[in-house]
Amino acid sequence: MLWGPVLRENGVTFRLWAPSSEAVSLEVEGMEPIPMQAVGEGWYAADAPAKPGARYRFRVSADLLVPDPAARAQAEDVHGASVLIDQGSYQWRNTEWRGRPWHETVLYELHVGACGGYAGVRALLPRLRDLGITAVELMPLAAFPGGRNWGYDGVQPFTPDPSYGTPDELKALVDEAHGLGLSIFLDCVFNHFGPDGAYLHAYAKPFFDEGIHTPWGAAIDFKKPPVRAYFEECALMWLRDYRIDGLRLDAVHAIADQSWLDVLARRIRSEITGREVHLVLENEGNTASKLTPGLYDAQWNDDGHNTLHPLLTGEREGYYEDFADNGAKKLARVLGEGFLFQGEEMPHLHRPRGEPSAHLPPTAFVLFLQNHDQVGNRAMGERLNALADPAALRAATALLLLCPQIPMLFMGEEWGATVPFLFFTGFRDPELAKAVREGRRKEFAHFAAFQDEAARELIPDPNDPATFERSRPDFAEAGRPPHDAILAHHKALLAIRRAEIIPRLQGAMAQGAEAVGEAAVLARWRMGDGAVLTIATNLGAGPAQVMAQGARILFESASGAAASLAAGTLPPHTTIALLDPTTR
Repeated sequence: MLWGPVLRENGVTFRLWAPSSEAVSLEVEGMEPIPMQAVGEGWYAADAPAKPGARYRFRVSADLLVPDPAARAQAEDVHGASVLIDQGSYQWRNTEWRGRPWHETVLYELHVGACGGYAGVRALLPRLRDLGITAVELMPLAAFPGGRNWGYDGVQPFTPDPSYGTPDELKALVDEAHGLGLSIFLDCVFNHFGPDGAYLHAYAKPFFDEGIHTPWGAAIDFKKPPVRAYFEECALMWLRDYRIDGLRLDAVHAIADQSWLDVLARRIRSEITGREVHLVLENEGNTASKLTPGLYDAQWNDDGHNTLHPLLTGEREGYYEDFADNGAKKLARVLGEGFLFQGEEMPHLHRPRGEPSAHLPPTAFVLFLQNHDQVGNRAMGERLNALADPAALRAATALLLLCPQIPMLFMGEEWGATVPFLFFTGFRDPELAKAVREGRRKEFAHFAAFQDEAARELIPDPNDPATFERSRPDFAEAGRPPHDAILAHHKALLAIRRAEIIPRLQGAMAQGAEAVGEAAVLARWRMGDGAVLTIATNLGAGPAQVMAQGARILFESASGAAASLAAGTLPPHTTIALLDPTTR
């Protein structure tokens, strides 16, 4: 291990890669500063008789004292002291847990802060298990400036933010989940650092490639061995020390050296053995070749969401413009082949996007109707239930949860939460807070609803504490009408998935899909046991003409809908799932 402190019998070895500093010293609270020795290639090291609980920082120049970029804990904010902890001190209870196979996965994405920290999430676990969730995906935990953040402004990827609880409380959350049969996934941001507190820019300039510019400034230079080691060791830490079951890698298309992604996956696969560990990408590039055994299990299917959203809402502004026309035909390709864009030019990007994906199993794609981006990146953070016809959304939910692609729900979706999920930050620098507020409002200036300045002023200020408070779901709402009926709908669908779909998923492959109306699709999959699953879905307000039959009706979103389908008509706002028996 190159990055972070290493506890030894008689003290601790501290290391820092600071190739832009002429000298570095270690300052441990209660001790005299210790000069660190240059040990080659920009590395500095020092031993100190420190113990867990000690606070420390590095002086990288006469006027700059910085935290450890690979600290395992922070005392308070990212600008303060790092804290030495013993990762082996937690006493795990569920030591026999080996994880769950990927095909069993039903994901539930949540924001830890909005759910009350680690303790709040831990309290939610039984209800998520009872709903039919098998894996809880935590939005990024990496330490960030201020007391609230989405998590995508993190600057210390090894450090769980202290505002959510202690490292041991995070371990207790994971431990509790395993005891309930739930996996825990973590969203990791390895493509950029946030705008405040990324001190690596000051003392490790080669960490970045000034020749490659990204929305966050100079790109991280993954050609450098210390940089690669930094993120590889970070990923391994979450999997080993916290026993996380899977990682979702954010926006990997922003990583210039795509070959490193293969290196990372292979290292994880070789070093984390004896249990199920899953790796998922968010990748605008639709690089199907990475979704192979030994690399990545799946990719978030943004094409699926971006096709379904206009069908449900009629929206076509922004990137939805590329998905709004011929929506049923596009949905058929998503269900039958995975990606919509498989090398074709995407007008919104003005360049080709994607690789052929029809050869991949449906489990290589994570499908969703909502997630943190697609809700929170809206100006007003509206959830889909505030935008779509309830009957159409009910039908789309059935498609999501019965389709052989891996389904994901976003916190509160299962009962139709009424609160928005807004973009929020907690920056303490007033100039940065102002820039974020103004940038956020400028971002929506080209949308019809925000053409004039008065309308843009209504967009919530991300740095206002009230913006965060408005984004916290009220879980008690799930027990009240009409939300209890929406929750029951999700629970019933997930029970069908558990009983009928998951046992047949291994070896499943799409058998084709076709548009049968302006907003209607008929799709088939040959399941692993030879049975054929047929799903007919009509998200439109008018009937579609199509005939399909199956030996057994798994689900119909409206009573009598299957009989209508057998007679050649698919009613509006309807999803029907049929299963033919094993044929081999």
